[in-house]
Amino acid sequence: MDLSKVLNKDQRKSIMDAMLTPFSWGYGAAVWLRNTAFNIGLLPQEEFDVPVVSVGNITVGGTGKTPHVEYIIEALYRRYHVAVLSRGYKRKTKGFILASNNMTPRDIGDEPYQIYRKYSGLITLAVCENRRKGIRELLRIDPDINLILLDDGFQHRYVKPKVNVVLVDYNRPPYDDRLMPLGTLREPVERLLRCDMVVVTKCPTDLTAMDIRMMKKNLDLFPSQQLYFSNIRYADPVSVFPIQSPQLSSLQWLRQDDAVLCLTGIATPKPLVRYLRQFSTRIKVMHFDDHHFFTRRDFSDIFKVYNSLEGKRKFIITTEKDAVRIMNNPYYPPTMRNCIYYIPMKVGFLEMEGVNFIDDLVEKIDQPD
Repeated sequence: MDLSKVLNKDQRKSIMDAMLTPFSWGYGAAVWLRNTAFNIGLLPQEEFDVPVVSVGNITVGGTGKTPHVEYIIEALYRRYHVAVLSRGYKRKTKGFILASNNMTPRDIGDEPYQIYRKYSGLITLAVCENRRKGIRELLRIDPDINLILLDDGFQHRYVKPKVNVVLVDYNRPPYDDRLMPLGTLREPVERLLRCDMVVVTKCPTDLTAMDIRMMKKNLDLFPSQQLYFSNIRYADPVSVFPIQSPQLSSLQWLRQDDAVLCLTGIATPKPLVRYLRQFSTRIKVMHFDDHHFFTRRDFSDIFKVYNSLEGKRKFIITTEKDAVRIMNNPYYPPTMRNCIYYIPMKVGFLEMEGVNFIDDLVEKIDQPD
């Protein structure tokens, strides 16, 4: 029976919520028991002599961890000997792996590969499911490391970081969300009270003082906790594969009779799609799951859609995270390398009187224990 024919959207949602509520309660109970075990010492936390900065979130889906980690690296690599440790989500390997130039996203994961590709020679990067083991190995291999960035480390409480930075998405505020599977919360919203710095990410460019006050009020953080606001800033397109004469060095070059296929395999593609629609009305979107490794069949389907586009010139535009998987993919057709570009994404922090994210972070890092 097709419920959509007899029930409206709100009624279907109410039924689904009722079905998922017991699972959400069960998940919440398990999270509470685990956190309580850490809080009272039944599960051990390990501290290290080297300061550890955790950059994480309390929700499923993209809050912008990778560009924020890159922002911290760019600001601090001259001041500290920085190492980055990640789980290496969706990699095809196991255990501790130190990144090197001959590796691909399948070896260390797409996000760590993206970071390593940008900052190779400036930082040390490794992946390991066991964060304690990963930190010990990093310090054994390179004893000069004096700052470790722990990617997505807020839930991995076996390591006790010196600074906990938690990111929340402006468009999906945690106080309006619910625990999985009813919502996207990995942790109760009250867990925000245990972090040091909260960054509201993906803010609109026209964020007002009233918006900031409302967010502060709704998050209801302790006075000792610091709140920051950042947004996405897109750069000019870059060819995924090296080509001599790129046809699309700026989105401003798109003409009315050009067509674009927006190809994404990330958690939240809507911001990029909205951005591209500012430059072209002929946008076709193909979306795959986050961290998706494209297959031969995928590329066959992608180029069927691409070839069906009506445009004097046709381009594929993707994200930087997708680009690192595509450039290392043997199934991408070599004859189509000149048509695909990615949009680099960086973050910028909104200027607020008396608040500077990097200065405040350095102060916490250098603060004596």
